[in-house]
This record gives sequence, structure tokens and C-alpha cells, in this order.
Amino acid sequence: MSQPWVPFDDRGLAYGDGVFETVLLHDGQPVLWQQHVERLLEGCQRLMIDPPSPAALSATWQAAPTVGWEVLKIIVTRGSGGRGYAIPDVAAPRLMSRRVPFQPDSSAWSQGVSVRICSLRLARQPRLAGIKHLNRLENVLARQEWQATDYREGLLADNHGLVVEATSMNLFWEQNGCIMTPTLDQCGVEGTLRAALIDAQLVTPAQLAIDEVAAVDRLWLANSVQGVWPVNALWTAEGAPLRRWGAPRHDPLQAVAHPLLGYPATS
Repeated sequence: MSQPWVPFDDRGLAYGDGVFETVLLHDGQPVLWQQHVERLLEGCQRLMIDPPSPAALSATWQAAPTVGWEVLKIIVTRGSGGRGYAIPDVAAPRLMSRRVPFQPDSSAWSQGVSVRICSLRLARQPRLAGIKHLNRLENVLARQEWQATDYREGLLADNHGLVVEATSMNLFWEQNGCIMTPTLDQCGVEGTLRAALIDAQLVTPAQLAIDEVAAVDRLWLANSVQGVWPVNALWTAEGAPLRRWGAPRHDPLQAVAHPLLGYPATS
């Protein structure tokens, strides 16, 4: 159930002590709901927060019937209290949600996008790797690196030089006929669409150095809200061109991913 305000002592507000999910709704029904629930529960377990009940989570989208696309954001915090970083003796986790209308950018599906490499490097922390916790300061700082509308996203590497993700999307590449995505056991967010594509055995986790991204055969960004964006141009953090890719006649990633989301494949 949506809460109109957050108390000053809420630990999610004070410390980022919580998790969140951003869920695509189509005609009032959640897309990839099971994957979102599993990731939220995994995040709660890692942070040792008592998770919401299945009924409470389902109530966030089981409202009056709607038509079209929406985005539902769910936030779970540990609740209020505690002394400093110490958690309260008895925590009362707080569940909040909001749903808003949404229109996907179909031009990005067909025309592709231009992206840049970010100078910020992600810190490794295996205990937080994969989950969608509320502390996203690295992503916020990375997104401040550009204001020009020429770039739709920025690519992030970790402090070992391995590519991890974009600021708000997962990364995929094709090399020698194989589609791969970064291994996210040290940092980064394991997206729900990414999980579904791995389960479908279309995508394999692998490692790729940030310096090698320009050499791949194809590059994509994707998440469970925006769908799959082919990358048509890659730029350095200083604004120098690195690589351009032509539009493919057939997009194997969109062909599998978009039906999972209810979106059309564009080629």
C-alpha cells in the first residue's frame, strides 16, 4: 500500500537501508513478476530485513483494471529507529509503492542509441552484488557525467577494469555468434530481464574488459521496463568516438526478450 510520506527516522531515507523494484505493468498485470519478487526477497535476506508477505506485495498492483503500460515502483525499508547504524531491537519494515503511466521508447528499439563510457568505477562488494538496494550513489554520480541528449546511457566498469552495466540498464554483447552479459558476482544489479534471458539459455555470463567493449560484434542495453536498445555508437568519457555499429537485419536479443515483456520485436 502506498504511503504518502516517509518519517524522518526511516532507515531507507537515512542510510539506504532497503531494497526496491521497478516493475512494468501491462493492462494492470505485472511483467516478470516472479523474477521481481525473487530479487526483492533475495535483497531482504541479504540485508536481514523481514520481507513483505506475498499478499502485501501483490496488493501493490492488484488495483482497479487499467489499460496500457504503467511502471510500478516498490520500496521496502527496514523501517524507523535504531541508534546510529545499529538496527532497532524490533524492526517494523515499511512497504511503499507507486504506479505511474509509461510509454516505452520504440524509436530506441529500431534506431539504436548512442552511449558513452563513464569515468567513475564501481567498487566491489560481493555481499551487495546483484540486489537492487536503495544506495545508488555510484549510479547517481555516473549519470552526472553527461548532460547532452546525444547520449542515452553510460557504461560502468568496476575498479578492476571489467565492464559491469550501464547506469540503469544491463549490458549484453555478441562475439563469434554468442551473446554474453557481465558476471555480476562482485557488484552491479542482476536485472530481471537479464535473469529471464539467462534462464532461456540465450545469454551466458562472462567477463569483458572495458577496453575491449569497442571490439565486440554487437552491443545492447536492456532492462525489464525499457526493453532492448541496440547500441549504434560508443564514445569515450572525453567525448571521442570509439566505434559505430550498423543496424542488424535481425536482432536475436529483441526476438526473445521483447515477447517476454509484451513488446514487439522490431526486426
